[in-house]
Amino acid sequence: MDAKESSIQLINRFDASKAKGVSAVIQIKASGDGGGNHAIVIKDGKAEVIDGLADSPNATLDVAAKDWAAINSGDLDPTMAFMSGKLRVGGDMGLMMRFQSIFSV
Repeated sequence: MDAKESSIQLINRFDASKAKGVSAVIQIKASGDGGGNHAIVIKDGKAEVIDGLADSPNATLDVAAKDWAAINSGDLDPTMAFMSGKLRVGGDMGLMMRFQSIFSV
C-alpha cells in the first residue's frame, strides 16, 4: 500500500466530534517506495486527502512510506516512531498531539 492509500484509510477513522473547531492542513512527505506528497485537510467537520504540496500547511510529517503505512495500520506506535526519528514533525505540535485522537491512531 502506498502512502496516499494509507492516508485515505486513515480518513475512514476520522472522528468529527474530536476535531471540533479544527481547521488545518497536514502535509505528508513520504519517502521511498510508495512515497510521494499529499496532504490531509481538516475543515468544517470533515477530512480529505489532496494530492501534492499544500501552500501553507499547519504541520508537516516527513516519514518513509512503509513507516506511514505501519503507523496507520497500528503496527508502529506514532510516538515511538517520532522518538526513534522515523517520523519527523514540523509546525504545530499541538495539532499533531490532537491528530492521534482525531484519527484514532
